This record gives sequence, structure tokens and C-alpha cells, in this order.
Amino acid sequence: MSINTANTPDGLGVLLYNGETIVIFAQGVVMTLGTSENENLEGRRTGTIYLTSHRIIFMPDPGDWLKSFEIPFNSMQDVNLNQPIFGANYLCGIASAVQGGQMRGEVKWRMTFNRGGCIEFGQSLLQAVERAVRMRPENAPPAYSPPIGDFYSAPPAYYQPSPDQGPNGFNPTTDSFPDQPNPSRVFMSSAPPPYPGIGPERGPHPTEELHVAGQFEAPPAYGSGETADGLRRRN
Repeated sequence: MSINTANTPDGLGVLLYNGETIVIFAQGVVMTLGTSENENLEGRRTGTIYLTSHRIIFMPDPGDWLKSFEIPFNSMQDVNLNQPIFGANYLCGIASAVQGGQMRGEVKWRMTFNRGGCIEFGQSLLQAVERAVRMRPENAPPAYSPPIGDFYSAPPAYYQPSPDQGPNGFNPTTDSFPDQPNPSRVFMSSAPPPYPGIGPERGPHPTEELHVAGQFEAPPAYGSGETADGLRRRN
């Protein structure tokens, strides 16, 4: 997991890796983060969620110091889709730290969907986590390096749903999520994804063919003494 590294400097645009694709886009999502070693992270926020070929990215509505919160599939533990008799359906799990990801330890998270679609999103996420584990069964994600330097406007192929299946057959139902992200707020860095993805594949796009939209500078680390103590997998 990492914070404020999957967004443009103004906090309004999502920042993808060059070759990462958006599979599901949903607005009106409530993300609740539990108590952890990370200062000021706890709380309930409403915003937008992206399920990509490599991770989920949550971006709170404007006005929060937290601009983006991302969790690679391999950093998710105990992911559950809950359908209580009374109350809204919700997803929950635990995100564990990635070395270099600006965070420490573990964070419990919970998601509800104000506009519906929790079951469909949850089923897709569970499939993604299962496939990610199978593709990297004994390895946590590699050390994380936030993107730095120029970022570019993303071509439509990286954020529009595709009917093509990836090599592992991941092709989730998106009927509950007809909306697509605003093209003017989808960007990519020059760096390719640092770990394998799932679903429809898109190779890195030559940056000389892309429009430079700005520059990204990595935020300062949370603090000294960062460790990867959270990198342990539950059975």
C-alpha cells in the first residue's frame, strides 16, 4: 500500500503506470481506514475507486490531505465480501506495507458503494487477488518506487473497458459500472508496472507519442525507520 503516489500533483488526476489499465471505475465509494501506525490516515472518506490490472486506487473527493491510497493485489490480506441481512453490502480486508511505499505496518479497510455495485466489484476484486497470488504465489510485491518525472495523458485503450481477456482469463462483469473516467483526468508515468498484472494486457506506450501533461515529484516519506514489517501473508 502507498499514499499520495497514484495521483497528479493537484490531486485531481489518477496516475497509472505505462502499461497499466483501468478495468472498473466507480464513484460514490466510501472507504473507511482503521487505526494503524500511519498518522492521520484513520477515518471515513467518500471518493472514487479504480480497479486496475495491477491494484486498486482510491481517490477521496477534493479537500482531503489524502489524495490517493493504493493497494497492490499482492498486498491485500483477508479480503471478504459481506452481505448482511440488515445494512449495506461491504468489502473489507487488510492492506500491508510495501517497502518504499511511504507507509508502515498494516491498515484495515472497508468499502461500501453508495451507487450500488458492491457485489460485482467485490467478486472482481476477489478474482484479481486470487490470480495475483497464483501468479506470484510466494512473493510479496517488489520494493516500491513512486513515479517521478514527466507524466502523460493516457491513450483511451488504457482506461476504456476491453472485451478481450488476458492470459489468465480475467474478464470481470462491468454492467454495474457504465461510467468511464474523465479522459482529462487519466494520466500515466513513463515507468512500466514494477510487477505482473492481470486481465487484458496493454504494453507500455512509447512516450514520444504521448502528450506531456506535467511533472510528478514523489512526496516525502512518512518518517525514518520505515520497515516492511507488514509484509507477511495470512493463511
